[in-house]
Amino acid sequence: MNAPDNHLERRARELYREAARQLDPTTAARLRTARRNALAGADGSSPAQRLLQLMLPAGAFAAIAFAALMLSSPVQGPVGEAPGVAVSAKGEIDGDLPPDAAAADPALYQNLDFYGWLAKNGDSQASR
Repeated sequence: MNAPDNHLERRARELYREAARQLDPTTAARLRTARRNALAGADGSSPAQRLLQLMLPAGAFAAIAFAALMLSSPVQGPVGEAPGVAVSAKGEIDGDLPPDAAAADPALYQNLDFYGWLAKNGDSQASR
């Protein structure tokens, strides 16, 4: 299997050397100049490329840090607010709607009369 590849490589080298010998001096000089310019441009990158090389890792690090910060600190509501109770724009607690039945404790539904009485009389009892 190496023999055909080796033969192909040898033939390609022969064709390259033959073409290089037949190349006129003007074209050869232009090719050498273009090669030197390309190699010089590859070594000294432009300021925009250097800035991109610095900003890309810095931006990725900032995005990862931001995501880690958001995941590590949960969103908290105002202090003193009971969980699961909505607050209206006026600051009043919206107690008209019962809690979601799937998320609520089933024991809450056993004494509904007591909770109704507490809703009506809770403010007057707390002021004493």
